[in-house]
Amino acid sequence: MRIDPEQFIRQNTSLAAPPHVPEIKLHLASEVHDLWQKTEEDLAEIGLPPPFWAFAWAGGQGLARYVLDNPHCVRGRRVVDFATGSGLVAIAAARAGAKSVTALDIDPFTGAAVRLNAAANGVAIDFHADDRIGQPLDADVLLAGDVFYDRDFCDRLMPWFAAVSASGVMVLVGDPGRSYFPRQGFQPLATYEVPVTRALEDSEVKKTTVWRFVAGS
Repeated sequence: MRIDPEQFIRQNTSLAAPPHVPEIKLHLASEVHDLWQKTEEDLAEIGLPPPFWAFAWAGGQGLARYVLDNPHCVRGRRVVDFATGSGLVAIAAARAGAKSVTALDIDPFTGAAVRLNAAANGVAIDFHADDRIGQPLDADVLLAGDVFYDRDFCDRLMPWFAAVSASGVMVLVGDPGRSYFPRQGFQPLATYEVPVTRALEDSEVKKTTVWRFVAGS
């Protein structure tokens, strides 16, 4: 890696509150920042994976809102936040009283983003960068925001969700109507109108639903 992740994040983001979760501050890129404009080729040239950690995606905002408004779903429980990105949902779980919170993401920059964002919100989050899809999960709750953006990824996730759900883990997903969200096997819990940016999305507000995975449970 040619650049230091923590230094890069400090230099290229500022602390800001996602509009749907104003209780939480994250190191985010603003709409006028170069990070919004760079192509994948530009990012690869400087050794930076696509900076998904620098933005508060609609699915994550909706899921974080649900967790904060319904703390009973995580309070006193061991929680895993899958594909954590900025760590927004993990931070919400910690704020809501989870016994422990583990954030998972394979992006090497995400570990630094989660550390910085957890510290900014005064919570403790454990981070792991290995791919846990398909593995048993030592947890009570699995949270996943905005993960159904790719068909192949969805095909990997669904059997894993089924397996961990069958083992007794409650699986909650936040999704703003992504193309590959399967719907079948999910029970809706809450729906929000989440403000987003046209630089990332196709509208300024995304209807975002929090779902519980129930197939095979």
